[in-house]
Parts: sequence; C-alpha cells; structure tokens
Amino acid sequence: MLIDDLKKSFMFARLSDSQLERVAQHAVRILLDDGELLFQQHEPAGRFYLLMRGQIKLFRLGPNGNEKVIEIVTPCSTFAEALMFLERPTYPVGAQTLQAAEVISIDAADFARMLRESVDTCFMLMGDMSQRLRGLIREIDDLSLSSATCRVAGYLLTKSSPAGATFELEVPKQTLASRLSVQPETFSRIIRNLSEQGVLAVRGSHVEIGDREQLQRLANVCGRADVSLADTFHFPCASPKPPE
Repeated sequence: MLIDDLKKSFMFARLSDSQLERVAQHAVRILLDDGELLFQQHEPAGRFYLLMRGQIKLFRLGPNGNEKVIEIVTPCSTFAEALMFLERPTYPVGAQTLQAAEVISIDAADFARMLRESVDTCFMLMGDMSQRLRGLIREIDDLSLSSATCRVAGYLLTKSSPAGATFELEVPKQTLASRLSVQPETFSRIIRNLSEQGVLAVRGSHVEIGDREQLQRLANVCGRADVSLADTFHFPCASPKPPE
C-alpha cells in the first residue's frame, strides 16, 4: 500500500495516521526507465518526491552545457521538499534516473497546508532539513579544503565494510566523478595511481581494497574520514513501528 511505503521514509514515518492518509490521497506512484527525466531544471515545482527503488541524480547544467551532479538520491530519501516554502517554486536542478526507478510524487501545496495546521509536524520537518543543512556545510568544507584523492578515498571507504574488502560501484564512474567534484580524467588517474600502489584493484564496477590502512590515511587528509559525500543527505529506511 502507498501508506506503508510512505512510512519507510523518516520524513513520513512520524506523521499521524490521518496525516498519512491525507498525503496518500494526493500522492502518485511513478515508474521510470533507466535514463528517464523526472523533471527538468527551471520547471515549475508543484510536487516533491520519495524514491522507493533505483537511483536518481540531481544535476545542474551550466551555460556551456556542462553537467554538475549535485546529489545522488538513494531509496527512502525525499528530494525537492524544501521548495514547497517558496511562493513560485521552480526546480533548481534536473532529475534523471541512473537506473530504473520508482518514486512517489507528493502534492507540495497540500503538504504545506498540512504543516500550517500542525506546529509539531512543521518543527519535525524543520529538524530534518536542519540535519541536511549541516551535511551540506560539511560537504562545502570538504570540497574547499580537501584534495581530490582524499575525497575519492573517503568515498571508497564508506562504500566498503570493515569485514569485506570487495564491493560494486553502484554509480557510473563519470557520474561519481561529477558528484565528488573531480574531473573524469582526474578520477581515472587517481584510481589508476591507487591501483599501481596496490591500494585497490578495479575491474569494471568491481572494486577490491588491497591496503585499507593506506586508503584510510589518504582519506584522513580530509579530516572527516567518517563523512562521505555519498551519504551526506541520505538516511536509512525507517524501521516499521512495532505494533501497539
């Protein structure tokens, strides 16, 4: 059911049953193919979204047509919700799938009206946005103060688990390079240098870490080895509420 899917996001999990029913009445489930646009930059923003399955990149196009990936959205994450507070909102970014995706589209105007009716709900949402803002500030610090190598190293560390040295890159390398604010050729050169040093081995999307301690030392240059750009804005899926 739509309400059950909404509860998987922390943003909606704390809503009352009547509020969830109201949101669901104005919500629409959308299925998207790989590479399909959900919305374009500067398009009127009447709705925000909850990603249930797949991956979506949020990107901006510069005057010269160059693309900068702003965020990679993962399941159970909401996006574009802050725009509901603007008088005439437009999307500042475009949204395109990196793989086939399923999203729930939320009526932003009705959700904003619901917030005006409940101070507690409004403060709950403000808390979530404040957490995202702190993540954005950390990201600005990392991009300003850190080298490209340490950002790549930090990303690779957060994608691997301490118990396992192998994992699959779930994002195309060119998209990942843009997300980390690294030129594609620089990203390839960093990966090649790390491979030549025996720090890791990359075959297609398969990555094997050979020297985790050295990778950690490179990531420590950022001063925030425990924070990755890949996880700045994302929260794990909410656990279902236990039955009363």
